[in-house]
Amino acid sequence: MIIQIENLRKVYDTGKIQVEALRGVNFSVAEREYVAVMGASGSGKSTLMNILGCLDRLTEGRYILGGQDVSTMDGDALAAVRNKKIGFVFQAFNLLPRLSALDNVVLPMMYAGVNSTDRLKAAKLALKKVGLEERMDHKPNELSGGQKQRVAIARALVNSPDIILADEPTGNLDTKSSEEIMEIFEGLNNEGATIIMVTHEQDIAMHTKRSIVFRDGQIISDRINENRILRGGK
Repeated sequence: MIIQIENLRKVYDTGKIQVEALRGVNFSVAEREYVAVMGASGSGKSTLMNILGCLDRLTEGRYILGGQDVSTMDGDALAAVRNKKIGFVFQAFNLLPRLSALDNVVLPMMYAGVNSTDRLKAAKLALKKVGLEERMDHKPNELSGGQKQRVAIARALVNSPDIILADEPTGNLDTKSSEEIMEIFEGLNNEGATIIMVTHEQDIAMHTKRSIVFRDGQIISDRINENRILRGGK
């Protein structure tokens, strides 16, 4: 298993009250899985995503990522895990506006200490993989929403992470662009990528192989998507 979550609890202490965002969550994700995490606002799915991405710490329990227990790591160790083991794709794209698509994709490799020749080669390859080789010199304001998300996906890929975490990746896109982005994710999963995607849209979740549904900080459903929507032919 690439991810193992055991008895995970997350409590936010606001001073006056304690809010239990996750309440004894248990699940695992195997390599090459493609999983949707669903639930209403306040169900705990975003909190879970932040913990999986090593952006937040759990209160109790264990989180094993790629055989490493990240539950007890300090800030520096967590930052290293984030950069090397996790690729992030966000609803708001999170691209730097003054940088070209190519330079945005190069950034994670700079933090990872990859040399400049290898950085450029890998970034160009990643942009080609998402169909943006003709737009790599364009800045974000010169790209459509779908193209911006493709850049974000390319950026998530360049360090060959263990998992890709996608938080509402189609939330800001029209239907056509959403379908194109889901086809890219499907292709990446077919090539071996492990993908965990938060979405509130049932039709988007049905592109994935498995859906985990949260309510009030607990898993209420964990099922294989029997009627999965296939875009790429596998």
